[in-house]
Amino acid sequence: MQQQQQKARGIALFPFLLFIIIYLGAGIVLQSMGVDQAFYQFPAPTACLIGVVVAFIMFKGSIDDKFAVFARGVGSQDITIMCMIYLLSGAFATVASTMGGVDSVVNFALSVVPVHFITAGLFIVACFMSLATGTSMGTMSALVPIGIGIAQTGGLNMPLTMAALIGGAMFGDNLSIISDTTIAATRTQGCEMRDKFRLNGTIALPAAVITAILLLVMGRPENTEIALEIGSYSVVKILPYLAVLILALVGMNVFAVLTLGVVFSGVIGFISGDLTVLSFAKAIYDGMLGMMEVFLTSIFIGGLAEMVKEEGGIQWLLNKIQKIIKGPKSAEVGIALMVVATDMAIANNTVSIIVDGPIARGIAEEYKVDPRRTASLLDMFACISQGAIPYGAQILMVGSLTGGAVSALQVIPLLWYQGLLAVFAIISIFVPFADWPIKKNPWNFEKWEPMHK
Repeated sequence: MQQQQQKARGIALFPFLLFIIIYLGAGIVLQSMGVDQAFYQFPAPTACLIGVVVAFIMFKGSIDDKFAVFARGVGSQDITIMCMIYLLSGAFATVASTMGGVDSVVNFALSVVPVHFITAGLFIVACFMSLATGTSMGTMSALVPIGIGIAQTGGLNMPLTMAALIGGAMFGDNLSIISDTTIAATRTQGCEMRDKFRLNGTIALPAAVITAILLLVMGRPENTEIALEIGSYSVVKILPYLAVLILALVGMNVFAVLTLGVVFSGVIGFISGDLTVLSFAKAIYDGMLGMMEVFLTSIFIGGLAEMVKEEGGIQWLLNKIQKIIKGPKSAEVGIALMVVATDMAIANNTVSIIVDGPIARGIAEEYKVDPRRTASLLDMFACISQGAIPYGAQILMVGSLTGGAVSALQVIPLLWYQGLLAVFAIISIFVPFADWPIKKNPWNFEKWEPMHK
């Protein structure tokens, strides 16, 4: 296989395309059969494994040689680090939730939201919770039932309330340092989470602020005498989330940050009586198990990408892209369109980033696009697409929990945050208002690291 490494062969991309076709096709077929959450029934690791098997059959060379290439991809530094971060972030999220962290975040946030501004308040609560927990689906499963009750009693526009919650959930899904999309974007591009957070946050924050202002004006309740049922909370139980965010932003190693987060959450759980040694250990394990799908998908994609690269598939694709892309700006536009198209096909923003990550990095290397930019673009546009497609998990959850009272067609036009984020992200490509972290510490493309560590 080594002799073919420099070749550009389009047919070598077939195993990758097969993975997407199987994943997309299964979703379309199941949706036509009326299956709930149709695009999430066929496991991504299984679809990817089929692509791996086909690659072993298609590509020339002995089984041993092909497996050596596959193992090289699986065992690459970026894949290994990414998978370890997945496990630790899952452990932290579950331990913190088990000791009551999620309930405390929700109840504390609701306690400080004025009733007159409840729709904007729900958006901000969703932003805060998703930023703390790193999961849009976890945020929505906690807040959508609350939002439904508030909308019904307060005479709120139900579709607008649901759209506000989806937007807030996608804010943290995109930005949180323990979000699987952030982990995938930064590791595939080879940059630090804190750098991506600073650049990405500069783009996302104006979109969030404008969305909140619009919701303040457009989302006022008819009934201002809403009696919110707010449960008990402990500010202490919120501290692990703040600690993880702050420590990550000041530059502490992400493994140390997440490990300290797990320990901190565990200690609080022991003191409060919410955790025992056994339940603490089980929460760590359950958290790791909860990341198993993205963990396995990352491993298989890592190995498959290396095989496709070895056979010339990635080079062929880059050659084709080079005929369209004329410089760094069009390269960034191409990366954005690529990840949107992939997410629209498979309705999974994390998997979309994992699939497109190696290609985006190749484009970044060719056109000298800062990887902190490409990581931000991958994450932002994957989340924009994921939070707006009618068959995405977020909008499907709204339809399910409202009993069909709110349809995708009602919600999508009201997804102001996603639309504004897209506008600011596109502007940032041509007017680099968010590039202050890049200008402060330029990228060394030869060593693939910042000039000043």
